[in-house]
Amino acid sequence: MDSKIVTIEKKYLVGKKLEMSLTNQLTPILWKSFQPIIRTIQHRNSNELISLSVYPSGYFQSFDPNAMFQKWALVEVSKFFDFPPETEGFTLVGGLYAEFLYKGLPSEAGPFFHSIFMDWLPNSNFQLDNRPHFEVMGEKYKNNDSESEELVYIPIQETQKGA
Repeated sequence: MDSKIVTIEKKYLVGKKLEMSLTNQLTPILWKSFQPIIRTIQHRNSNELISLSVYPSGYFQSFDPNAMFQKWALVEVSKFFDFPPETEGFTLVGGLYAEFLYKGLPSEAGPFFHSIFMDWLPNSNFQLDNRPHFEVMGEKYKNNDSESEELVYIPIQETQKGA
């Protein structure tokens, strides 16, 4: 599995969020509610879309597919200014991330993520960090297309010796 270790700078994001679990996946509903608003958001940095997940502390230590987390549908902006009232600002604190390229349907991404967490991460010099996970859907992203591509970012930190 190819990866790249990157340092992400702080990002200012605007979008919408929903609480959900893996067993009660509401991502399509979230994006459907956000899509009509995107064009009204000022100061956008690009046409990229960002899908971001905020997991509570300990979420990955005792994995439960019914555990709740926040899912965000976002765009990056240069500053928080006069964004639509049905949206919220989110500041992504920068840090170290493992970057992966995912190609395929979102509905078939399970084995890809399983490989990251069960193969790549344990065999790397890194451990999971408690920061948001996110995907960037750029110009090669095609909704519900097997040729679609997106970049996946997993927050990491160097493994502590003796840990």
